[in-house]
Amino acid sequence: MRKLVTAAFVSLDGVMQAPGAPEEDPTGGFKLGGWTVNYWDEPMGEFMDGIFTDPFALLLGRKTYEIFAAHWPFVGQDDPIGKVFNAATKYVATTSQEPLTWENSVLLRGDAAAEIARLKQEDGPDLLTQGSSGLLQALLAHDLIDELRLLTFPLILGPGKRLFGTGATPAALKLTASSVSTTGVTMSVYQRAGEVKPGSFAMQDPSQAELARRERMKREG
Repeated sequence: MRKLVTAAFVSLDGVMQAPGAPEEDPTGGFKLGGWTVNYWDEPMGEFMDGIFTDPFALLLGRKTYEIFAAHWPFVGQDDPIGKVFNAATKYVATTSQEPLTWENSVLLRGDAAAEIARLKQEDGPDLLTQGSSGLLQALLAHDLIDELRLLTFPLILGPGKRLFGTGATPAALKLTASSVSTTGVTMSVYQRAGEVKPGSFAMQDPSQAELARRERMKREG
């Protein structure tokens, strides 16, 4: 059985759109593309190298696939990330009729969540997502992600495509690694840890004011 790992760059307010360049993804009028560039340092490079150390297959949505396919095949043989990305199998969830031109690309048709659940049951290297905010919403809604590797940047971007949408399935996570770059980027690894288990700090015998507040909340919805 394969593990599904999501690696993502996110702002403090959860935006993950166009981290690498202004031209990457300006959809929706997003004007802050390239917001990760000025934060890069050696510890971040080491964290990213760790993501790509073990064998993996890429799992991508159409827009991220097109961004990658227009870049990584052209970076040259000396680029270490380009070398592993070009060699890896690329599973692409899309309804587009456009051909997949990047070598080792495999089209996923139909229900993306069902297809990916099937892939997870097969033997093979772990599945690794990069970008693909639209695809991630389906993965989160169907509770298919086993591990999150997040680089959280100390900035607020406002409107933009987000990592966590309203349809995400509630889940508890365990922080298994954490470090901070010299530029203030928090690098964290989270693994699944079962269901969310709520508790309460409320008084055992609530006051009349508290009981009245609760009734008002019920009425207000």
